[in-house]
Amino acid sequence: MTHDAAGLIPAPRHDQSRPGRAGARIHPRRTALAAGPGTEGVARLLRTTLGQALGLSLPDGAPGGDDTISLRIDAALETEGYRLTVADGRVEIAGGTAAGVHWGTQTLRQLLGPEAFRRAPLRGAETGWELAERTVEDAPRFAWRGLMLDVARHFMPKDGVLAYLDLLAAHKLNVFHFHLTDDQGWRVEIRRYPKLTEVGAWRERTKLGHRASPLWDERPHGGHYTQDDIREIVAYAAERHITVVPEIDIPGHSQAAIAAYPELGNTDVIDTASLGVWTTWGINPNVLAPTDNTLRFYEHVLEEVLELFPGAFVHIGGDECPKDQWKASPAAQERVRALGLADEDELQSWFIRHFGHWLAERGRRLIGWDEILEGGAPDAPLPEGAAVSSWRGYAGGIAAARAGHDVVMCPEQQVYFDHRQAPGEDEPVPIGYVRTLEDVYRFEPVPPQLTGADADRVLGAQANLWTEVMEDRRRVDYQAFPRLAAFAEVVWSALPPSPERDFEAFQGRMEAHYARLDALGVSYRPPAGPLPWQRRPGLLGRPREGAPPIV
Repeated sequence: MTHDAAGLIPAPRHDQSRPGRAGARIHPRRTALAAGPGTEGVARLLRTTLGQALGLSLPDGAPGGDDTISLRIDAALETEGYRLTVADGRVEIAGGTAAGVHWGTQTLRQLLGPEAFRRAPLRGAETGWELAERTVEDAPRFAWRGLMLDVARHFMPKDGVLAYLDLLAAHKLNVFHFHLTDDQGWRVEIRRYPKLTEVGAWRERTKLGHRASPLWDERPHGGHYTQDDIREIVAYAAERHITVVPEIDIPGHSQAAIAAYPELGNTDVIDTASLGVWTTWGINPNVLAPTDNTLRFYEHVLEEVLELFPGAFVHIGGDECPKDQWKASPAAQERVRALGLADEDELQSWFIRHFGHWLAERGRRLIGWDEILEGGAPDAPLPEGAAVSSWRGYAGGIAAARAGHDVVMCPEQQVYFDHRQAPGEDEPVPIGYVRTLEDVYRFEPVPPQLTGADADRVLGAQANLWTEVMEDRRRVDYQAFPRLAAFAEVVWSALPPSPERDFEAFQGRMEAHYARLDALGVSYRPPAGPLPWQRRPGLLGRPREGAPPIV
Protein backbone atom coordinates (compact mmCIF):
# COMPACT_ATOMS: atom_id res chain seq x y z
CA MET A 1 0.00 0.00 0.00
CA THR A 2 1.15 3.52 -0.74
CA HIS A 3 0.52 6.21 1.84
CA ASP A 4 1.80 9.74 1.57
CA ALA A 5 -1.00 11.17 3.64
CA ALA A 6 -1.85 14.77 3.04
CA GLY A 7 -3.79 16.50 5.73
CA LEU A 8 -1.32 16.71 8.61
CA ILE A 9 -3.09 18.10 11.70
CA PRO A 10 -1.83 20.21 13.38
CA ALA A 11 -0.15 21.85 10.39
CA PRO A 12 3.65 21.69 10.66
CA ARG A 13 5.95 24.68 10.29
CA HIS A 14 7.83 23.19 7.35
CA ASP A 15 6.75 20.23 5.22
CA GLN A 16 8.70 19.45 2.08
CA SER A 17 7.62 16.35 0.18
CA ARG A 18 8.67 14.86 -3.14
CA PRO A 19 5.70 12.70 -4.17
CA GLY A 20 7.46 11.18 -7.17
CA ARG A 21 10.46 9.92 -5.21
CA ALA A 22 10.36 6.82 -3.05
CA GLY A 23 11.50 7.54 0.47
CA ALA A 24 11.03 4.43 2.57
CA ARG A 25 8.93 1.30 2.93
CA ILE A 26 7.54 0.20 6.29
CA HIS A 27 7.40 -3.59 6.13
CA PRO A 28 5.78 -5.83 8.77
CA ARG A 29 8.70 -8.29 8.88
CA ARG A 30 11.74 -6.27 7.81
CA THR A 31 11.45 -2.77 9.29
CA ALA A 32 13.53 -2.32 12.44
CA LEU A 33 13.50 0.35 15.14
CA ALA A 34 16.65 2.01 16.48
CA ALA A 35 16.16 3.97 19.69
CA GLY A 36 18.94 6.38 20.57
CA PRO A 37 19.76 7.33 24.18
CA GLY A 38 16.81 9.01 25.86
CA THR A 39 14.22 7.75 23.37
CA GLU A 40 13.62 4.30 24.84
CA GLY A 41 10.17 5.20 26.20
CA VAL A 42 9.11 6.66 22.85
CA ALA A 43 10.28 3.47 21.14
CA ARG A 44 8.31 1.31 23.55
CA LEU A 45 5.12 3.27 22.86
CA LEU A 46 5.75 3.27 19.11
CA ARG A 47 6.14 -0.51 19.14
CA THR A 48 2.83 -0.73 20.99
CA THR A 49 0.82 1.63 18.78
CA LEU A 50 2.24 0.82 15.34
CA GLY A 51 2.80 -2.79 16.28
CA GLN A 52 -0.87 -3.28 17.12
CA ALA A 53 -2.18 -1.18 14.26
CA LEU A 54 -0.03 -2.44 11.42
CA GLY A 55 1.24 -5.80 12.64
CA LEU A 56 4.85 -4.61 12.89
CA SER A 57 7.36 -6.41 15.07
CA LEU A 58 9.94 -3.56 14.85
CA PRO A 59 12.98 -5.46 16.14
CA ASP A 60 16.03 -3.57 17.34
CA GLY A 61 18.07 -2.12 14.50
CA ALA A 62 21.16 -0.02 13.90
CA PRO A 63 20.69 3.76 13.60
CA GLY A 64 20.64 4.85 9.98
CA GLY A 65 20.27 1.32 8.67
CA ASP A 66 18.12 0.39 5.70
CA ASP A 67 14.47 -0.41 6.50
CA THR A 68 14.91 1.28 9.87
CA ILE A 69 13.01 3.86 11.86
CA SER A 70 15.62 5.73 13.90
CA LEU A 71 14.83 7.85 16.95
CA ARG A 72 17.35 10.25 18.46
CA ILE A 73 17.73 13.38 20.58
CA ASP A 74 19.15 16.48 18.88
CA ALA A 75 19.75 19.23 21.44
CA ALA A 76 19.88 21.83 18.66
CA LEU A 77 16.12 21.44 18.17
CA GLU A 78 13.50 23.17 20.33
CA THR A 79 12.36 21.39 23.48
CA GLU A 80 9.25 19.86 21.92
CA GLY A 81 10.41 20.32 18.35
CA TYR A 82 11.20 17.50 15.94
CA ARG A 83 12.52 16.80 12.47
CA LEU A 84 11.13 13.81 10.56
CA THR A 85 13.08 12.68 7.51
CA VAL A 86 11.96 10.00 5.05
CA ALA A 87 14.71 9.28 2.51
CA ASP A 88 17.06 6.60 1.22
CA GLY A 89 14.96 3.72 2.47
CA ARG A 90 14.83 4.83 6.09
CA VAL A 91 12.92 7.08 8.50
CA GLU A 92 14.62 9.25 11.09
CA ILE A 93 12.88 11.24 13.82
CA ALA A 94 15.04 13.64 15.79
CA GLY A 95 13.66 15.68 18.67
CA GLY A 96 14.95 18.33 21.04
CA THR A 97 13.80 16.06 23.87
CA ALA A 98 12.00 12.74 24.12
CA ALA A 99 8.77 14.75 23.94
CA GLY A 100 9.79 16.16 20.58
CA VAL A 101 10.62 12.68 19.29
CA HIS A 102 7.20 11.53 20.52
CA TRP A 103 5.39 14.28 18.61
CA GLY A 104 7.36 13.28 15.55
CA THR A 105 6.06 9.73 15.87
CA GLN A 106 2.52 11.10 15.87
CA THR A 107 3.26 12.75 12.53
CA LEU A 108 4.63 9.46 11.23
CA ARG A 109 1.37 7.76 12.18
CA GLN A 110 -0.56 10.34 10.16
CA LEU A 111 1.71 9.81 7.16
CA LEU A 112 1.03 6.07 7.32
CA GLY A 113 -2.70 6.62 6.94
CA PRO A 114 -5.76 5.95 9.11
CA GLU A 115 -4.84 2.27 9.51
CA ALA A 116 -2.02 3.41 11.82
CA PHE A 117 -4.66 4.51 14.37
CA ARG A 118 -6.38 1.13 14.68
CA ARG A 119 -5.89 -1.53 17.34
CA ALA A 120 -5.21 -4.44 14.96
CA PRO A 121 -3.95 -4.77 11.38
CA LEU A 122 -6.35 -4.92 8.45
CA ARG A 123 -6.12 -7.54 5.73
CA GLY A 124 -3.78 -6.59 2.93
CA ALA A 125 -1.22 -5.02 5.23
CA GLU A 126 1.37 -7.72 4.43
CA THR A 127 2.74 -5.70 1.51
CA GLY A 128 3.83 -2.83 3.74
CA TRP A 129 3.49 0.94 3.46
CA GLU A 130 5.43 3.13 1.07
CA LEU A 131 6.29 6.68 2.06
CA ALA A 132 7.47 9.30 -0.41
CA GLU A 133 10.61 11.27 0.31
CA ARG A 134 9.73 13.93 2.84
CA THR A 135 11.10 16.25 5.49
CA VAL A 136 8.88 17.70 8.22
CA GLU A 137 10.32 20.21 10.70
CA ASP A 138 8.04 21.34 13.45
CA ALA A 139 7.69 22.73 16.97
CA PRO A 140 4.74 24.01 19.01
CA ARG A 141 3.74 27.63 19.47
CA PHE A 142 2.63 27.17 23.09
CA ALA A 143 3.92 25.08 25.99
CA TRP A 144 0.41 24.56 27.46
CA ARG A 145 -1.88 22.81 24.96
CA GLY A 146 -4.68 21.47 27.06
CA LEU A 147 -8.06 19.88 27.42
CA MET A 148 -10.14 20.03 30.60
CA LEU A 149 -12.47 17.08 31.18
CA ASP A 150 -15.16 17.37 33.84
CA VAL A 151 -15.76 13.91 35.33
CA ALA A 152 -17.58 15.29 38.37
CA ARG A 153 -20.88 16.14 36.67
CA HIS A 154 -20.92 12.88 34.73
CA PHE A 155 -18.41 10.23 35.65
CA MET A 156 -16.26 8.82 32.85
CA PRO A 157 -14.94 5.32 33.58
CA LYS A 158 -11.20 4.84 33.46
CA ASP A 159 -11.11 3.27 30.00
CA GLY A 160 -12.71 6.42 28.58
CA VAL A 161 -10.14 8.63 30.30
CA LEU A 162 -7.30 6.54 28.85
CA ALA A 163 -8.91 6.79 25.41
CA TYR A 164 -8.98 10.58 25.76
CA LEU A 165 -5.30 10.61 26.63
CA ASP A 166 -4.69 8.75 23.37
CA LEU A 167 -6.74 11.37 21.55
CA LEU A 168 -4.77 14.20 23.15
CA ALA A 169 -1.51 12.56 22.11
CA ALA A 170 -2.72 12.06 18.54
CA HIS A 171 -3.38 15.81 18.35
CA LYS A 172 -0.10 16.85 20.04
CA LEU A 173 -1.92 18.19 23.12
CA ASN A 174 0.11 17.88 26.29
CA VAL A 175 -2.00 18.96 29.30
CA PHE A 176 -4.95 17.03 30.70
CA HIS A 177 -6.85 19.16 33.24
CA PHE A 178 -8.74 16.59 35.34
CA HIS A 179 -11.80 18.19 37.01
CA LEU A 180 -12.26 15.67 39.84
CA THR A 181 -14.57 17.32 42.38
CA ASP A 182 -17.71 19.43 42.29
CA ASP A 183 -21.15 19.73 43.87
CA GLN A 184 -22.37 16.72 41.88
CA GLY A 185 -19.62 14.27 42.72
CA TRP A 186 -16.20 13.57 44.26
CA ARG A 187 -14.18 11.27 41.99
CA VAL A 188 -10.77 10.61 43.59
CA GLU A 189 -10.14 8.23 46.49
CA ILE A 190 -8.73 9.96 49.58
CA ARG A 191 -7.75 7.25 52.05
CA ARG A 192 -7.84 9.50 55.10
CA TYR A 193 -11.42 10.51 54.30
CA PRO A 194 -13.18 7.46 52.81
CA LYS A 195 -16.66 9.03 52.90
CA LEU A 196 -15.61 11.45 50.16
CA THR A 197 -16.14 8.58 47.73
CA GLU A 198 -18.42 6.34 49.77
CA VAL A 199 -20.95 9.19 50.04
CA GLY A 200 -19.68 12.00 47.83
CA ALA A 201 -19.22 9.95 44.65
CA TRP A 202 -22.94 9.14 44.24
CA ARG A 203 -26.05 11.22 43.71
CA GLU A 204 -29.60 9.93 43.93
CA ARG A 205 -30.75 11.21 40.54
CA THR A 206 -29.71 13.61 37.78
CA LYS A 207 -31.31 16.59 36.07
CA LEU A 208 -31.77 15.91 32.34
CA GLY A 209 -30.82 18.93 30.26
CA HIS A 210 -30.49 22.48 31.51
CA ARG A 211 -31.38 23.13 35.15
CA ALA A 212 -34.71 24.66 34.09
CA SER A 213 -35.75 21.34 32.55
CA PRO A 214 -38.58 19.47 34.30
CA LEU A 215 -37.05 16.10 33.40
CA TRP A 216 -35.00 13.81 35.65
CA ASP A 217 -33.06 10.60 35.28
CA GLU A 218 -34.15 8.79 38.43
CA ARG A 219 -31.23 6.35 38.44
CA PRO A 220 -28.36 6.93 40.89
CA HIS A 221 -25.23 8.19 39.14
CA GLY A 222 -21.62 8.13 40.22
CA GLY A 223 -18.29 6.41 40.42
CA HIS A 224 -14.74 7.24 41.39
CA TYR A 225 -11.12 6.41 40.63
CA THR A 226 -9.07 4.50 43.17
CA GLN A 227 -5.62 5.80 43.91
CA ASP A 228 -4.17 3.00 41.79
CA ASP A 229 -6.51 4.06 38.95
CA ILE A 230 -5.12 7.57 39.25
CA ARG A 231 -1.53 6.30 39.25
CA GLU A 232 -2.32 4.31 36.11
CA ILE A 233 -3.89 7.34 34.41
CA VAL A 234 -0.94 9.57 35.33
CA ALA A 235 1.60 6.99 34.15
CA TYR A 236 -0.32 6.42 30.91
CA ALA A 237 -0.35 10.17 30.32
CA ALA A 238 3.35 10.55 31.13
CA GLU A 239 4.27 7.87 28.61
CA ARG A 240 2.50 10.08 26.04
CA HIS A 241 4.25 13.23 27.34
CA ILE A 242 1.02 14.60 28.78
CA THR A 243 0.91 16.27 32.20
CA VAL A 244 -2.19 15.67 34.32
CA VAL A 245 -3.32 18.72 36.32
CA PRO A 246 -5.81 17.71 39.05
CA GLU A 247 -8.56 20.07 40.13
CA ILE A 248 -9.91 20.01 43.69
CA ASP A 249 -12.54 22.75 44.04
CA ILE A 250 -12.11 25.20 46.95
CA PRO A 251 -14.14 26.94 48.46
CA GLY A 252 -17.20 26.77 46.16
CA HIS A 253 -18.56 23.84 44.14
CA SER A 254 -18.11 21.71 47.25
CA GLN A 255 -21.50 20.21 48.15
CA ALA A 256 -20.36 16.63 47.46
CA ALA A 257 -17.60 17.06 50.07
CA ILE A 258 -20.03 18.70 52.54
CA ALA A 259 -22.52 15.85 52.02
CA ALA A 260 -19.78 13.42 53.04
CA TYR A 261 -18.41 15.54 55.92
CA PRO A 262 -21.08 18.04 57.04
CA GLU A 263 -18.68 19.85 59.39
CA LEU A 264 -17.01 21.34 56.31
CA GLY A 265 -20.05 23.52 55.64
CA ASN A 266 -21.46 26.58 57.37
CA THR A 267 -23.21 24.68 60.15
CA ASP A 268 -24.31 27.86 61.94
CA VAL A 269 -26.36 28.90 58.91
CA ILE A 270 -27.87 25.68 57.50
CA ASP A 271 -28.36 22.06 58.48
CA THR A 272 -25.41 20.69 56.54
CA ALA A 273 -26.18 17.15 57.74
CA SER A 274 -29.30 17.22 55.60
CA LEU A 275 -27.38 17.93 52.39
CA GLY A 276 -26.84 15.21 49.81
CA VAL A 277 -24.73 15.23 46.69
CA TRP A 278 -26.31 17.83 44.43
CA THR A 279 -28.59 16.50 41.71
CA THR A 280 -29.00 19.57 39.50
CA TRP A 281 -26.77 22.18 37.83
CA GLY A 282 -25.78 25.79 38.32
CA ILE A 283 -24.08 27.84 41.05
CA ASN A 284 -24.55 26.25 44.45
CA PRO A 285 -24.96 28.36 47.62
CA ASN A 286 -23.47 25.65 49.86
CA VAL A 287 -19.79 26.53 50.20
CA LEU A 288 -16.99 25.59 52.57
CA ALA A 289 -16.78 27.22 55.99
CA PRO A 290 -13.65 29.35 56.51
CA THR A 291 -12.53 27.40 59.57
CA ASP A 292 -9.24 25.90 60.68
CA ASN A 293 -10.92 22.50 60.45
CA THR A 294 -11.67 23.07 56.78
CA LEU A 295 -8.12 24.20 56.10
CA ARG A 296 -6.63 21.13 57.78
CA PHE A 297 -9.09 18.81 56.00
CA TYR A 298 -8.12 20.09 52.57
CA GLU A 299 -4.43 20.12 53.44
CA HIS A 300 -4.78 16.42 54.21
CA VAL A 301 -6.64 15.90 50.94
CA LEU A 302 -3.96 17.74 49.01
CA GLU A 303 -1.18 15.76 50.69
CA GLU A 304 -2.61 12.64 49.04
CA VAL A 305 -3.23 14.50 45.78
CA LEU A 306 0.42 15.56 45.63
CA GLU A 307 1.50 11.94 46.04
CA LEU A 308 -0.66 10.95 43.06
CA PHE A 309 0.04 13.84 40.69
CA PRO A 310 3.72 14.77 40.29
CA GLY A 311 3.20 17.74 37.95
CA ALA A 312 4.03 21.30 38.93
CA PHE A 313 0.45 22.61 38.95
CA VAL A 314 -2.53 21.85 41.19
CA HIS A 315 -5.82 23.52 40.26
CA ILE A 316 -7.92 24.61 43.23
CA GLY A 317 -10.94 26.02 41.40
CA GLY A 318 -11.77 29.23 43.21
CA ASP A 319 -14.70 30.10 40.96
CA GLU A 320 -18.40 30.75 41.48
CA CYS A 321 -18.36 30.96 45.27
CA PRO A 322 -21.51 32.73 46.53
CA LYS A 323 -20.92 34.69 49.73
CA ASP A 324 -24.47 34.59 51.18
CA GLN A 325 -23.74 31.93 53.78
CA TRP A 326 -20.56 33.69 54.90
CA LYS A 327 -22.50 36.94 55.27
CA ALA A 328 -25.07 35.16 57.45
CA SER A 329 -22.56 33.11 59.44
CA PRO A 330 -21.40 34.51 62.81
CA ALA A 331 -18.34 32.25 62.62
CA ALA A 332 -17.40 33.50 59.17
CA GLN A 333 -17.91 37.12 60.22
CA GLU A 334 -15.71 36.58 63.25
CA ARG A 335 -13.05 35.18 60.90
CA VAL A 336 -13.30 38.30 58.74
CA ARG A 337 -12.77 40.51 61.81
CA ALA A 338 -9.95 38.38 63.24
CA LEU A 339 -8.05 38.46 59.95
CA GLY A 340 -8.61 42.19 59.50
CA LEU A 341 -10.36 41.67 56.17
CA ALA A 342 -12.67 44.17 54.53
CA ASP A 343 -15.39 41.78 53.40
CA GLU A 344 -16.31 38.31 52.19
CA ASP A 345 -14.49 38.80 48.89
CA GLU A 346 -11.27 39.23 50.82
CA LEU A 347 -12.20 36.13 52.83
CA GLN A 348 -12.26 34.09 49.62
CA SER A 349 -8.90 35.57 48.63
CA TRP A 350 -7.55 34.54 52.03
CA PHE A 351 -8.76 30.98 51.36
CA ILE A 352 -6.99 30.89 48.00
CA ARG A 353 -3.78 32.48 49.25
CA HIS A 354 -3.58 29.98 52.11
CA PHE A 355 -3.46 27.05 49.73
CA GLY A 356 -1.24 28.92 47.29
CA HIS A 357 1.41 29.34 49.99
CA TRP A 358 0.84 25.78 51.23
CA LEU A 359 1.49 24.40 47.73
CA ALA A 360 4.48 26.69 47.16
CA GLU A 361 6.11 25.43 50.35
CA ARG A 362 5.94 21.95 48.79
CA GLY A 363 7.39 22.99 45.47
CA ARG A 364 4.09 23.12 43.62
CA ARG A 365 2.19 25.90 41.87
CA LEU A 366 -1.41 26.90 42.40
CA ILE A 367 -3.57 27.53 39.37
CA GLY A 368 -7.19 28.63 39.61
CA TRP A 369 -10.03 30.16 37.65
CA ASP A 370 -9.84 33.92 37.16
CA GLU A 371 -11.95 34.69 40.26
CA ILE A 372 -8.82 34.02 42.31
CA LEU A 373 -7.72 37.52 41.27
CA GLU A 374 -10.62 39.09 43.17
CA GLY A 375 -10.75 40.31 46.74
CA GLY A 376 -7.05 40.46 47.45
CA ALA A 377 -5.87 43.38 49.53
CA PRO A 378 -3.00 45.41 47.97
CA ASP A 379 -0.59 43.92 50.49
CA ALA A 380 -1.91 40.39 49.96
CA PRO A 381 -1.58 39.47 46.29
CA LEU A 382 -1.63 36.00 44.86
CA PRO A 383 1.41 33.95 45.88
CA GLU A 384 4.40 34.16 43.58
CA GLY A 385 4.18 31.42 40.98
CA ALA A 386 0.38 31.22 41.02
CA ALA A 387 -1.25 31.02 37.58
CA VAL A 388 -4.70 31.88 36.29
CA SER A 389 -7.12 30.02 34.02
CA SER A 390 -8.96 32.84 32.28
CA TRP A 391 -12.49 31.50 31.66
CA ARG A 392 -14.93 34.43 31.84
CA GLY A 393 -13.24 35.99 28.82
CA TYR A 394 -9.80 37.44 28.19
CA ALA A 395 -10.01 40.14 30.89
CA GLY A 396 -8.88 37.98 33.80
CA GLY A 397 -5.93 36.69 31.81
CA ILE A 398 -4.94 40.19 30.77
CA ALA A 399 -5.04 41.40 34.37
CA ALA A 400 -3.11 38.36 35.60
CA ALA A 401 -0.38 38.69 32.97
CA ARG A 402 0.05 42.40 33.72
CA ALA A 403 0.37 41.51 37.40
CA GLY A 404 3.18 39.07 36.59
CA HIS A 405 1.27 35.79 36.67
CA ASP A 406 1.27 33.05 34.07
CA VAL A 407 -2.00 32.57 32.22
CA VAL A 408 -3.86 29.77 30.48
CA MET A 409 -6.49 31.19 28.12
CA CYS A 410 -9.79 29.29 28.04
CA PRO A 411 -12.52 31.94 27.50
CA GLU A 412 -15.96 30.37 27.66
CA GLN A 413 -17.18 32.40 24.69
CA GLN A 414 -14.55 30.76 22.47
CA VAL A 415 -13.41 27.34 23.69
CA TYR A 416 -16.09 25.91 25.98
CA PHE A 417 -16.96 22.81 24.01
CA ASP A 418 -20.21 22.24 25.88
CA HIS A 419 -21.44 25.19 23.77
CA ARG A 420 -23.39 24.21 20.67
CA GLN A 421 -21.76 23.70 17.30
CA ALA A 422 -24.52 25.04 15.04
CA PRO A 423 -27.90 26.80 15.23
CA GLY A 424 -31.14 24.90 14.84
CA GLU A 425 -33.16 22.29 16.68
CA ASP A 426 -31.02 19.32 15.66
CA GLU A 427 -28.13 20.21 17.97
CA PRO A 428 -28.42 18.08 21.12
CA VAL A 429 -29.22 20.02 24.31
CA PRO A 430 -28.03 23.36 22.88
CA ILE A 431 -25.95 25.30 25.41
CA GLY A 432 -24.41 28.75 24.98
CA TYR A 433 -23.24 30.45 21.82
CA VAL A 434 -22.78 28.78 18.47
CA ARG A 435 -19.11 27.85 18.18
CA THR A 436 -18.51 26.26 14.81
CA LEU A 437 -15.39 24.46 13.66
CA GLU A 438 -14.35 27.67 11.90
CA ASP A 439 -14.97 29.76 15.03
CA VAL A 440 -12.61 27.53 17.00
CA TYR A 441 -10.05 27.63 14.20
CA ARG A 442 -10.04 31.43 14.41
CA PHE A 443 -9.62 31.51 18.20
CA GLU A 444 -6.54 33.52 19.18
CA PRO A 445 -5.11 32.79 22.66
CA VAL A 446 -3.09 36.01 22.96
CA PRO A 447 -5.30 39.13 22.90
CA PRO A 448 -3.91 42.28 21.28
CA GLN A 449 -3.85 44.07 24.65
CA LEU A 450 -0.89 41.89 25.68
CA THR A 451 2.51 42.57 24.16
CA GLY A 452 6.12 41.84 24.99
CA ALA A 453 6.78 40.23 28.36
CA ASP A 454 3.07 40.31 29.24
CA ALA A 455 2.21 38.29 26.13
CA ASP A 456 4.95 35.82 27.02
CA ARG A 457 3.08 35.03 30.24
CA VAL A 458 0.34 33.32 28.22
CA LEU A 459 1.49 29.73 28.66
CA GLY A 460 -1.07 28.61 26.12
CA ALA A 461 -4.71 27.64 26.07
CA GLN A 462 -7.09 24.81 26.75
CA ALA A 463 -10.53 23.75 25.63
CA ASN A 464 -13.00 22.90 28.39
CA LEU A 465 -15.55 20.10 28.38
CA TRP A 466 -18.15 20.63 31.10
CA THR A 467 -20.37 17.57 31.21
CA GLU A 468 -23.69 18.61 32.75
CA VAL A 469 -25.42 17.58 29.51
CA MET A 470 -22.87 14.97 28.40
CA GLU A 471 -23.91 11.73 30.02
CA ASP A 472 -21.40 9.38 28.40
CA ARG A 473 -18.33 9.23 26.21
CA ARG A 474 -20.29 9.33 22.94
CA ARG A 475 -21.79 12.68 23.97
CA VAL A 476 -18.37 13.96 25.01
CA ASP A 477 -16.97 12.86 21.64
CA TYR A 478 -19.73 14.72 19.83
CA GLN A 479 -19.04 17.98 21.65
CA ALA A 480 -15.25 17.66 21.43
CA PHE A 481 -14.78 16.60 17.83
CA PRO A 482 -14.00 17.78 15.26
CA ARG A 483 -13.50 21.07 17.14
CA LEU A 484 -10.62 19.71 19.21
CA ALA A 485 -8.67 19.15 15.99
CA ALA A 486 -9.06 22.84 15.12
CA PHE A 487 -8.09 23.85 18.64
CA ALA A 488 -5.01 21.61 18.49
CA GLU A 489 -3.83 23.42 15.39
CA VAL A 490 -4.42 26.81 17.03
CA VAL A 491 -2.20 26.01 20.02
CA TRP A 492 0.47 24.07 18.13
CA SER A 493 0.90 25.70 14.74
CA ALA A 494 2.38 29.07 13.80
CA LEU A 495 -0.83 30.34 12.24
CA PRO A 496 -1.32 33.83 10.79
CA PRO A 497 -3.63 36.31 12.55
CA SER A 498 -7.18 35.04 12.97
CA PRO A 499 -8.82 36.77 9.95
CA GLU A 500 -6.04 35.56 7.65
CA ARG A 501 -6.20 31.88 8.55
CA ASP A 502 -6.97 29.57 5.65
CA PHE A 503 -9.96 27.71 6.99
CA GLU A 504 -10.74 26.17 3.61
CA ALA A 505 -7.31 24.55 3.55
CA PHE A 506 -7.88 23.27 7.08
CA GLN A 507 -11.23 21.79 6.00
CA GLY A 508 -9.43 20.06 3.16
CA ARG A 509 -6.95 18.49 5.56
CA MET A 510 -9.83 17.47 7.81
CA GLU A 511 -11.08 15.17 5.04
CA ALA A 512 -8.09 12.95 5.75
CA HIS A 513 -8.41 13.48 9.49
CA TYR A 514 -12.01 12.26 9.71
CA ALA A 515 -10.76 8.85 8.57
CA ARG A 516 -8.27 8.86 11.46
CA LEU A 517 -11.06 9.74 13.90
CA ASP A 518 -13.11 6.89 12.45
CA ALA A 519 -10.21 4.50 13.01
CA LEU A 520 -9.92 5.75 16.60
CA GLY A 521 -13.65 5.13 17.16
CA VAL A 522 -14.54 8.76 17.86
CA SER A 523 -18.26 9.62 17.69
CA TYR A 524 -17.65 13.08 16.26
CA ARG A 525 -20.21 15.49 14.84
CA PRO A 526 -20.33 14.93 11.06
CA PRO A 527 -19.81 18.06 8.91
CA ALA A 528 -23.38 17.76 7.61
CA GLY A 529 -24.87 17.76 11.11
CA PRO A 530 -25.79 15.28 13.82
CA LEU A 531 -26.79 11.75 12.98
CA PRO A 532 -30.27 10.75 14.18
CA TRP A 533 -28.93 8.93 17.24
CA GLN A 534 -26.82 11.98 18.21
CA ARG A 535 -29.85 14.24 18.60
CA ARG A 536 -31.63 14.74 21.92
CA PRO A 537 -35.16 15.91 21.06
CA GLY A 538 -37.15 17.15 24.04
CA LEU A 539 -34.18 17.93 26.29
CA LEU A 540 -34.09 21.58 27.27
CA GLY A 541 -30.90 23.54 26.63
CA ARG A 542 -29.98 27.19 27.10
CA PRO A 543 -28.88 28.63 23.77
CA ARG A 544 -27.51 32.14 23.54
CA GLU A 545 -28.05 34.04 20.34
CA GLY A 546 -25.71 36.22 18.33
CA ALA A 547 -21.96 36.46 18.31
CA PRO A 548 -20.28 35.98 21.69
CA PRO A 549 -18.81 39.11 23.25
CA ILE A 550 -15.06 39.59 23.38
CA VAL A 551 -14.57 40.42 27.04
